[in-house]
Amino acid sequence: MLADEPTGNLDSETGGHVLNLLDQLTRQAGKTMVMVTHSAEVVGLADRVLRIREGHLVEEALLTS
Repeated sequence: MLADEPTGNLDSETGGHVLNLLDQLTRQAGKTMVMVTHSAEVVGLADRVLRIREGHLVEEALLTS
């Protein structure tokens, strides 16, 4: 699943519901979601984070819970 700023125009409560739903659906289906975001809060859901600046990969991190 590709998601480009899926919560960008939502209030924080609705955005949280949307993110939880997307996370549940992709994990249940055993699929991967690629999400583009500027939100530090949204990054908290990620298993892996890639940071791109001016078209170049500047950081890659695997996150553990």
